[in-house]
Amino acid sequence: MPPTPQPEDDLDAIAPPQPVFHVEQALLGALLLEPHRLGDVTGIAADSFSTAAHAALYAAISALPPPDPTAHAQNTAWLDRVLATAREQARGLTASYLHTLIQVCPWPRHAPSYARMVEAEHARHRVQKAAEHLIQTAQDTSLPDPVPSVLAEADALGAVVDDIANRFPPRAGVLPRTAVPPPVPRGDGEAVEEEQLLLATATAHPASIESVRWLLPDDLTLPLHSGLWQCLTALDRRHEAIDPVTVLWEAQQRGLLDDGSDPRDVIRLLAEPAGSLDYWGERTLQRSLLATVEQVGRRIEAYAGNPAFQLVVGARRSLADIAAIRTRWQQATGPVPTARPRPTPPARAGPPTTTAAIARTARAPRATR
Repeated sequence: MPPTPQPEDDLDAIAPPQPVFHVEQALLGALLLEPHRLGDVTGIAADSFSTAAHAALYAAISALPPPDPTAHAQNTAWLDRVLATAREQARGLTASYLHTLIQVCPWPRHAPSYARMVEAEHARHRVQKAAEHLIQTAQDTSLPDPVPSVLAEADALGAVVDDIANRFPPRAGVLPRTAVPPPVPRGDGEAVEEEQLLLATATAHPASIESVRWLLPDDLTLPLHSGLWQCLTALDRRHEAIDPVTVLWEAQQRGLLDDGSDPRDVIRLLAEPAGSLDYWGERTLQRSLLATVEQVGRRIEAYAGNPAFQLVVGARRSLADIAAIRTRWQQATGPVPTARPRPTPPARAGPPTTTAAIARTARAPRATR
């Protein structure tokens, strides 16, 4: 039977407080010791603090009129009012904790610097929370039309990043390495089936490929499907014949069959069209957009969890991926572009066929040597 852990073992398992906890203590101690320092503190509010007790104390300090400095140095009347007000929100607060805050504050005059640190940490939590909302929205399968909701959350996250950038300009230097979450899996059965229909419909109706130029190979979930879409768009761009056989030949030239794919399976895949190419393309792009948004959300969430990372720079680079696919989504769902007609090959020059042309040719003088 395993030994029962002792109480001290449980205490050792408790994670130590983060550095911002000590910064908050120093800030609150400075304001309790010298309340007039509150006028030098900007950029934070009660919800900027990491614990309910600290938030309640800051709210009480901000709400109560500052005491007379001389009277404050001689008695604890103002501290008693702060404690009574703060305990309305955090009943566990004690007078001894307020005295502890005063004792651990190194220099009350550094209150603006402490507040700046609290604001910076709160900014990371704001980004992290906005990224979590973005991920949850991208994963919400109950939304009948998820793209507008997802893009609205992406805009909200971008607004938070822009606000933080105004307060904390990015530092110069190389971005430190941060573990990036693995790609979001997208290759479910429905996606595979719809991509097969997309490829087959494009093969059967190659004139429609021009209308879905906003669809990129990376939007498809399987490497084979991505490669076949590249084959189709390449053949269309070169104005060559498109059918299952020509696509298969192009796939072989590009090495898509080197993994052991059976050519007969590729032929069968490309020979069963259904529906509209625009419809399957839009479905594929929507799936790619949701996956991209979720991946960006996870990446920014990871950045926000690394205090050493330049959050604004990393977040803006990641949000650029959403902006790029948003542009393609607007192209896909906007007015249908007019298909560009295929150019007719120029006719080869032949002998004159009209009587007048023959007469002109006969009358032409011969070149002298």
